[in-house]
Amino acid sequence: MRIVSLCPSLTELVFDLGRGSDLVGITRYCVHPADGVTRIPKVGGTKDPDVARIVALKPDLVLLNEEENRLDDAESLRAAGLPLHVSLPRTVSETADMVRSIAEALDRRDAGAAIATDIETRCARVEAAAVGLAPVRFAYLIWRKPWMTVNHDTFAHALLSLAGGRNVFATAPDRYPELQLPQLVEAAPDVVFLCTEPYAFADEHRGELARLTGFERERFRIADGEYLSWHGSRTADGIDYAEGLVRDARVLRQPPPEAR
Repeated sequence: MRIVSLCPSLTELVFDLGRGSDLVGITRYCVHPADGVTRIPKVGGTKDPDVARIVALKPDLVLLNEEENRLDDAESLRAAGLPLHVSLPRTVSETADMVRSIAEALDRRDAGAAIATDIETRCARVEAAAVGLAPVRFAYLIWRKPWMTVNHDTFAHALLSLAGGRNVFATAPDRYPELQLPQLVEAAPDVVFLCTEPYAFADEHRGELARLTGFERERFRIADGEYLSWHGSRTADGIDYAEGLVRDARVLRQPPPEAR
């Protein structure tokens, strides 16, 4: 089988399903697993794939993500007669369904079932553990200049909500709304997660935002964007990672013993 993957998380999933040796084309952003992707030809980026080159590779299946990839490119590939698998899971359950669907397409049903079941099992555990715990109000920033956050219709929101997170911008009309810092101050989240992708937030930005908002520096926490936005075989660990972020934030918001 000849496979082209135009989404980094799906490339990783193909390897974890045992089909990495069948990949004949991936994007330059496909970096996991590091020891497996180096040998595979790159066919451009997620937003600017070389459609002609992909067609010339004569893949049996092209994997795409509705958010990562452009509709025009998908239509061009489809018009060339290439079979496509297009997905966009927004929740954990949808991710498990996607894993099973791709595994079916790649004839790796058992491997897909194992990954999907692990996702569902961890999801149930984290949800159960959060029952009765105080919710943690959070904001999740994905970009700087302009500042941008996420609403309820996003994967990061879904993962953080499992463990009792409450997104202060959940009701924003856009999935990725631009944000003015006075809005962040007014929303007064318990914690502000600064993700490492698509924008590479780093420790320096914690200090910058503390100065601009008047919030204490500890309220800003760096969050691994791969665990919180890659859907596929990484999702099971992402569920546990999100739980840890929310748990740490819950501890952060508690007053010290002498103040209780």
